[in-house]
Amino acid sequence: MLDKKDIVLERAVLIGVITKEQNEVKSKEYLDELAFLTFTAGGEVIKRFTQKMEMPNPKTFIGTGKIEDVRQFIEDNDIGTAIFDDELSSAQERNISLILNCKVLDRTNLILDIFAQRAQTSYARTQVELAQCQYLLPRLRGMWTHLERQKGGIGMRGPGETEIETDRRIVRDRISLLKAKIKVIDKQMGVQRGNRGKMVRVALVGYTNVGKSTLMNVVSKSKVFAENKLFATLDTTVRKVVIQNLPFLLSDTVGFIRKLPTQLVDSFKSTLDEVREADLLLHVVDISHPNFEDHIDSVDKILGEIESSNKPIIMVFNKIDAYEAEPFDETDLIAERTKEHYSLDEWKSTWMNKVGKNALFISALNKENLEDFKKRIYDEVREIHVTRFPYNHFLYPDYEE
Repeated sequence: MLDKKDIVLERAVLIGVITKEQNEVKSKEYLDELAFLTFTAGGEVIKRFTQKMEMPNPKTFIGTGKIEDVRQFIEDNDIGTAIFDDELSSAQERNISLILNCKVLDRTNLILDIFAQRAQTSYARTQVELAQCQYLLPRLRGMWTHLERQKGGIGMRGPGETEIETDRRIVRDRISLLKAKIKVIDKQMGVQRGNRGKMVRVALVGYTNVGKSTLMNVVSKSKVFAENKLFATLDTTVRKVVIQNLPFLLSDTVGFIRKLPTQLVDSFKSTLDEVREADLLLHVVDISHPNFEDHIDSVDKILGEIESSNKPIIMVFNKIDAYEAEPFDETDLIAERTKEHYSLDEWKSTWMNKVGKNALFISALNKENLEDFKKRIYDEVREIHVTRFPYNHFLYPDYEE
């Protein structure tokens, strides 16, 4: 068995920009997340580069002086990969590769790579390959400039077809094939969902790495893979859960992230059918993360894109055991107390005011407040079930501990 010490991490640098839309604080947050993505993909971040700009350079993303600094650092420190925080155009990717003379990735490419590593089932692998092909198609010219030459030889004289056009046709054909394959699997999964009968469906949604799979394991007493890395879960897992004597279906779905590639949203829309068809959504939030409110906004945005934002939603604030407020020096007359200094009780009262009874605070790992969680879910599921089957309500009495 390979020892962790023997694993060689790929050395990488991160590059981001500071603009009017993305200030210094926001840029640091995004690069922190990009560093975690790099770690998840098997890389080690050696240095970060940022530059203040009105807008990214259309040719090289960052300015000529800054990219020369990056090139020099890469050359001096044996760096194999440069990762940019935003999606690069094919022209930018080609120009940067020529200057830096190393592997160049953007945020989208990195996320696609992680998805490719994490995909376990045939369905997930098909979805990831489709997203990769859709990402690759407009970039073929930049990646394979040698393919623009005409083929020569017997039977290939005349206008013919350039190799780049051949490659594009192959990728387009592959995309069509993958879409057809996904459509077939979608039909099969639709039948499976139909065979589950009229049981109430509850779906766990949330930002990546907020503890959805851990919560799933605790509630359903199952063994869904959970790890402190981004996108640990790609395949939707559905388990039958019984609280008291009330059965319902609980599904764990793929985590969301800021700047989620559109190719992935499109190819994983079928996986997100579990969210669309759910009767109740449990929006799991990592309250120990300093930017959890931004994460909530990102998830709400994607729920809107898949037409699921109008469903009943309960906010489940997880990891209360890991929450720590930043200390605040009240003797400092210049410093201003901000949200970073809120205590957990203050966050609770804030969110209880926002969403009322639809806010729960738990620790799935330490099983704190899980009885309150179960009671709240029981009450909500029972109400949906009684509405659906008004003559069966006597089967499900009020929750008792």
